[in-house]
Amino acid sequence: MPEGSLSFNDEEVKGISQPHNDALVISILLNKVPVNRALVDPGSLANIIRLRVVEQLGRQDQIVSATRVLNGFNMASETTKGEITLLVNVTGTIQDTKFHMIEGDMRYNTLLGRYWIHNMRAVPSTLHQMMKFSTLDGVKIVYGEQHVAKEIFAVDEVTPISMLSISEKSSIKGK
Repeated sequence: MPEGSLSFNDEEVKGISQPHNDALVISILLNKVPVNRALVDPGSLANIIRLRVVEQLGRQDQIVSATRVLNGFNMASETTKGEITLLVNVTGTIQDTKFHMIEGDMRYNTLLGRYWIHNMRAVPSTLHQMMKFSTLDGVKIVYGEQHVAKEIFAVDEVTPISMLSISEKSSIKGK
Protein backbone atom coordinates (compact mmCIF):
# COMPACT_ATOMS: atom_id res chain seq x y z
CA MET A 1 0.00 0.00 0.00
CA PRO A 2 1.49 3.37 -0.96
CA GLU A 3 2.28 5.71 1.92
CA GLY A 4 -0.46 8.23 2.59
CA SER A 5 -3.25 6.06 1.20
CA LEU A 6 -6.35 5.05 3.13
CA SER A 7 -8.11 1.75 2.61
CA PHE A 8 -10.76 -0.48 4.11
CA ASN A 9 -10.72 -4.27 4.31
CA ASP A 10 -13.14 -7.12 4.91
CA GLU A 11 -11.90 -7.60 8.49
CA GLU A 12 -13.25 -4.15 9.37
CA VAL A 13 -16.81 -5.21 8.56
CA LYS A 14 -16.80 -7.77 11.38
CA GLY A 15 -19.11 -6.71 14.20
CA ILE A 16 -21.34 -4.72 11.85
CA SER A 17 -24.94 -5.94 11.61
CA GLN A 18 -25.30 -7.28 8.09
CA PRO A 19 -26.84 -6.81 5.64
CA HIS A 20 -27.39 -3.09 6.15
CA ASN A 21 -28.11 0.17 4.34
CA ASP A 22 -27.25 2.36 7.31
CA ALA A 23 -26.02 5.91 7.05
CA LEU A 24 -22.80 6.90 8.80
CA VAL A 25 -23.81 8.56 12.08
CA ILE A 26 -21.14 9.61 14.59
CA SER A 27 -20.75 11.62 17.78
CA ILE A 28 -18.62 14.77 17.79
CA LEU A 29 -17.62 17.63 20.05
CA LEU A 30 -18.95 21.05 19.06
CA ASN A 31 -17.10 23.78 20.95
CA LYS A 32 -16.09 21.11 23.51
CA VAL A 33 -19.70 19.93 24.03
CA PRO A 34 -20.61 16.33 23.10
CA VAL A 35 -23.20 16.16 20.32
CA ASN A 36 -24.54 12.86 19.10
CA ARG A 37 -26.46 12.06 15.91
CA ALA A 38 -24.06 13.77 13.48
CA LEU A 39 -24.71 12.47 9.97
CA VAL A 40 -21.67 12.23 7.67
CA ASP A 41 -23.12 12.75 4.20
CA PRO A 42 -20.82 12.92 1.17
CA GLY A 43 -23.92 13.59 -0.93
CA SER A 44 -24.53 16.95 0.74
CA LEU A 45 -22.70 20.10 -0.22
CA ALA A 46 -23.63 21.98 2.97
CA ASN A 47 -22.86 21.46 6.63
CA ILE A 48 -26.17 21.86 8.44
CA ILE A 49 -27.06 22.30 12.10
CA ARG A 50 -30.38 22.61 13.86
CA LEU A 51 -31.10 25.99 15.43
CA ARG A 52 -32.13 24.14 18.59
CA VAL A 53 -28.60 22.69 18.90
CA VAL A 54 -27.06 26.18 18.60
CA GLU A 55 -29.42 27.39 21.31
CA GLN A 56 -28.49 24.46 23.56
CA LEU A 57 -24.82 25.30 23.02
CA GLY A 58 -25.57 28.89 24.09
CA ARG A 59 -24.02 30.27 20.90
CA GLN A 60 -26.90 32.42 19.56
CA ASP A 61 -24.64 35.49 19.80
CA GLN A 62 -22.34 33.94 17.15
CA ILE A 63 -25.05 33.56 14.51
CA VAL A 64 -24.32 35.50 11.33
CA SER A 65 -27.37 36.65 9.42
CA ALA A 66 -27.46 34.84 6.09
CA THR A 67 -30.31 33.34 4.15
CA ARG A 68 -29.92 30.48 1.71
CA VAL A 69 -32.37 28.04 0.25
CA LEU A 70 -31.28 24.44 0.62
CA ASN A 71 -32.93 21.78 -1.54
CA GLY A 72 -33.25 18.18 -0.43
CA PHE A 73 -33.22 15.09 -2.61
CA ASN A 74 -36.97 15.44 -3.22
CA MET A 75 -36.54 19.13 -4.10
CA ALA A 76 -38.27 20.21 -0.90
CA SER A 77 -36.61 23.45 0.12
CA GLU A 78 -35.65 24.84 3.50
CA THR A 79 -34.61 28.43 4.12
CA THR A 80 -31.66 28.78 6.47
CA LYS A 81 -31.87 30.95 9.60
CA GLY A 82 -28.25 32.04 9.49
CA GLU A 83 -24.72 30.70 9.61
CA ILE A 84 -22.42 29.88 12.46
CA THR A 85 -18.82 28.72 12.67
CA LEU A 86 -18.13 26.18 15.39
CA LEU A 87 -15.14 24.09 16.42
CA VAL A 88 -15.74 20.47 15.41
CA ASN A 89 -13.57 17.96 17.28
CA VAL A 90 -13.40 14.42 15.97
CA THR A 91 -10.94 12.12 17.77
CA GLY A 92 -8.76 15.08 18.74
CA THR A 93 -8.68 16.66 15.28
CA ILE A 94 -10.26 20.11 15.55
CA GLN A 95 -11.52 22.17 12.66
CA ASP A 96 -13.45 25.44 12.34
CA THR A 97 -16.60 24.50 10.46
CA LYS A 98 -19.24 26.78 8.99
CA PHE A 99 -22.78 25.46 9.41
CA HIS A 100 -26.00 26.62 7.80
CA MET A 101 -28.72 26.69 10.47
CA ILE A 102 -32.21 25.43 9.88
CA GLU A 103 -35.20 25.52 12.16
CA GLY A 104 -36.93 22.53 10.61
CA ASP A 105 -36.99 19.11 12.13
CA MET A 106 -34.27 16.66 11.15
CA ARG A 107 -33.64 13.25 12.57
CA TYR A 108 -30.03 14.21 13.23
CA ASN A 109 -28.48 17.17 15.06
CA THR A 110 -25.85 18.08 12.49
CA LEU A 111 -25.04 17.09 8.96
CA LEU A 112 -21.38 17.08 7.96
CA GLY A 113 -21.19 17.42 4.18
CA ARG A 114 -18.50 17.37 1.52
CA TYR A 115 -16.84 20.63 2.63
CA TRP A 116 -16.15 19.19 6.05
CA ILE A 117 -15.23 15.73 4.73
CA HIS A 118 -12.81 17.20 2.19
CA ASN A 119 -11.27 19.64 4.68
CA MET A 120 -10.66 16.72 7.02
CA ARG A 121 -9.24 14.78 4.07
CA ALA A 122 -11.48 11.98 5.32
CA VAL A 123 -12.76 8.90 3.59
CA PRO A 124 -16.14 7.75 4.93
CA SER A 125 -17.42 4.22 4.36
CA THR A 126 -21.04 3.44 5.12
CA LEU A 127 -20.37 -0.24 4.39
CA HIS A 128 -17.68 -0.38 7.06
CA GLN A 129 -19.50 2.09 9.35
CA MET A 130 -16.35 4.13 9.81
CA MET A 131 -14.42 7.09 8.54
CA LYS A 132 -10.64 7.32 8.21
CA PHE A 133 -8.38 10.32 7.83
CA SER A 134 -4.65 10.93 7.96
CA THR A 135 -3.00 13.13 10.56
CA LEU A 136 0.61 13.82 11.48
CA ASP A 137 0.13 11.15 14.17
CA GLY A 138 -1.05 8.54 11.65
CA VAL A 139 -4.42 7.34 10.45
CA LYS A 140 -7.36 8.08 12.74
CA ILE A 141 -10.57 6.10 12.66
CA VAL A 142 -14.03 7.30 13.66
CA TYR A 143 -16.53 4.50 14.14
CA GLY A 144 -20.13 4.92 13.18
CA GLU A 145 -22.94 4.32 15.62
CA GLN A 146 -24.95 1.82 13.62
CA HIS A 147 -27.60 1.34 16.29
CA VAL A 148 -28.27 5.10 16.27
CA ALA A 149 -28.47 5.16 12.46
CA LYS A 150 -30.99 2.30 12.55
CA GLU A 151 -33.03 4.15 15.16
CA ILE A 152 -33.19 7.54 13.46
CA PHE A 153 -33.67 6.26 9.92
CA ALA A 154 -36.12 3.46 10.69
CA VAL A 155 -38.84 3.16 8.11
CA ASP A 156 -42.28 2.57 9.53
CA GLU A 157 -43.97 -0.39 7.94
CA VAL A 158 -47.18 0.47 6.18
CA THR A 159 -49.81 -2.21 5.76
CA PRO A 160 -51.42 -2.00 2.32
CA ILE A 161 -55.21 -1.59 2.42
CA SER A 162 -55.65 -4.82 0.45
CA MET A 163 -54.02 -6.69 3.33
CA LEU A 164 -56.56 -5.51 5.91
CA SER A 165 -59.25 -7.95 6.90
CA ILE A 166 -62.90 -7.24 6.09
CA SER A 167 -63.64 -6.33 9.73
CA GLU A 168 -60.74 -3.83 9.74
CA LYS A 169 -62.03 -2.28 6.49
CA SER A 170 -65.47 -1.93 8.04
CA SER A 171 -64.10 -0.21 11.11
CA ILE A 172 -62.09 2.20 8.91
CA LYS A 173 -65.22 3.13 6.93
CA GLY A 174 -67.16 3.65 10.17
CA LYS A 175 -64.67 6.26 11.44
